[in-house]
Amino acid sequence: MKHGIHPPYGPVVFRDKAADWAFLTRSTMTSEETIEWTDGNTYPVVDVEISSASHPFYTGQQRVVDTAGRVERFRRRYGKEAS
Repeated sequence: MKHGIHPPYGPVVFRDKAADWAFLTRSTMTSEETIEWTDGNTYPVVDVEISSASHPFYTGQQRVVDTAGRVERFRRRYGKEAS
């Protein structure tokens, strides 16, 4: 890697306000806002709108979309399926 062109890489807390959940990881993102973590240290905090704690796919609240109606509509419009 070239010296002096990369942003600093350090610990950052990502906080999902919708799920009231946070996790500590390393990132190049920075923030003026800080938070005191459970280990007693203070880290920059970045607020996110969706994380694995609030995303419907990961929480099991995902809706199944019925695509059969779309397929039938396509077949009616453009003819029979290829043989």
